[in-house]
Amino acid sequence: MTNLMEKKIGVLLSGRGSNFEALADSVAAGRIPDAEISIVISNREDAPGLLRATERRIPARMIPSKGVEREAYDRLVVAALNEARVDLVCLAGFMRLLSPYFVAAFRGRILNIHPSLLPAFPGLEAQRQALDYGVKFSGCTVHFVNENLDAGPIVAQAIVPVKPGDTEETLAARILCEEHRIYTEAVRLVLSGKFRIEGRRVLPTAEEHSEERLAGRAKRG
Repeated sequence: MTNLMEKKIGVLLSGRGSNFEALADSVAAGRIPDAEISIVISNREDAPGLLRATERRIPARMIPSKGVEREAYDRLVVAALNEARVDLVCLAGFMRLLSPYFVAAFRGRILNIHPSLLPAFPGLEAQRQALDYGVKFSGCTVHFVNENLDAGPIVAQAIVPVKPGDTEETLAARILCEEHRIYTEAVRLVLSGKFRIEGRRVLPTAEEHSEERLAGRAKRG
């Protein structure tokens, strides 16, 4: 029986959906408590993430975007998310820029994971950008989505050293491990509601800090 108090998550993806699977694993394990993924939507029929969702018995829909104007497409997706009564939208490799209509429909309720330490290297091929620039550290960022590309308030970040001899693929693989970890942490925080936004900063409330300290003590004990 479904818990009526559960928060519903909608996931949008265009590809393999590894961050979707990490979130699904965290929901199943209770690391994201009182939540369920109520729908997975892709704009691509061949997205492996759709199959992964079906295998997990999570409702999955393909809404093709080819040849559809951006806002017209987003209206279809928003309708599907509303039908699933989604509380939070999580982008997991969704290769489309959301329209102002979409952002307004779920303002303050859309998260994205990006494979760089924003504001550095927004947009596509972030790992390639980092290597080309010669940085010593890269990483990943979970942020709220607004009307601008990769520019919303930052919820969580993780640092990944760039090693000598790294390729785009090896760097991406190490960053991906951190993506899976911090996306869960960010979703848990946002669904709890125990945070505040000051300018571009997302700060846990005192209550959330207190719970984290208690959890840390319990682990040490």
